Amino acid sequence: MITRDIDAFIARARTLPADAGPATARAAFLVSPDGFVRAEQSAQDNRYMADAGAFDADAALREHHALHRALSQELPVICFPGSEATPDAVFPNNVFATACVDGQPRLVVGRMRHLVRQREAERPDIRGYFRDVLGYAEADLSSQPHPCELTGALVIDRSHGIGFCGLSERCDEAGAARMHHAFGLRATLMFDLAAGEYHTNVLLAVLAGRAALVCPHALQGDVVSALQALYGPHVVTLSPAEQAAFAGNAIALTDRSVWMSRRAHDRLEPASRRQLEEAAGFAIRSVPLDAIEAGGGSLRCCVAEIF
Repeated sequence: MITRDIDAFIARARTLPADAGPATARAAFLVSPDGFVRAEQSAQDNRYMADAGAFDADAALREHHALHRALSQELPVICFPGSEATPDAVFPNNVFATACVDGQPRLVVGRMRHLVRQREAERPDIRGYFRDVLGYAEADLSSQPHPCELTGALVIDRSHGIGFCGLSERCDEAGAARMHHAFGLRATLMFDLAAGEYHTNVLLAVLAGRAALVCPHALQGDVVSALQALYGPHVVTLSPAEQAAFAGNAIALTDRSVWMSRRAHDRLEPASRRQLEEAAGFAIRSVPLDAIEAGGGSLRCCVAEIF
């Protein structure tokens, strides 16, 4: 099922057991912020990007190295080099993602809206690593015409096999349907993002299949009701101030902890922190990413999960 009908989605999703696969990834990969500068094409529809003068490539490299070291404490993390020709490549989860469909591991390659990001999908080293080293099949969506920026646009509950797909210039309905099938999902809810928003994963995170962070003011339609039906008291509603600090751009890499940037961590309201730590049982972990956040994304955007 892929639908805009929230009631139909809830009815279907509530029947699904947590047996679609592991709730969190077995490994992850990053792409180094080499050549990290403002990409003017991406800035056309990413209001979170800073002005060109705020980009500090050396600081971004230092932050990224610290992020790699920190995440490696929880699971294996590899890092591919960046390139001056692809200044947004530090956010690889929009272009590359993985899934296990019918028992077969699969690399999914997305269709990016902007040409500067379409170049990332052409990388032979990342494709070759998954194809030749790990033996993954490939679902290549990059050459079809409908934008579908993978886990930027589509937030996935892996354990239940369900997706939450926000539509914008970065993903249309046809692109959402292609992702739904490429990831082998059981049910996907489509909804529009508020004007000026570009990616769902800045506004919504599903954490280890049992909790969610959401910015309801930035989503059109009553998406919160669907989240509450599935995750009950572990739905953390974020304020505009928390959203602006990228608190919604978080990820659970194990069932014990949730990662976000230091700025996001510091702006969490006490009630949000209690819901995550005391109610949902997550330790909140963070690293400083101020320089990287100038690029219009944060910690979750830097992490491509390997399932």
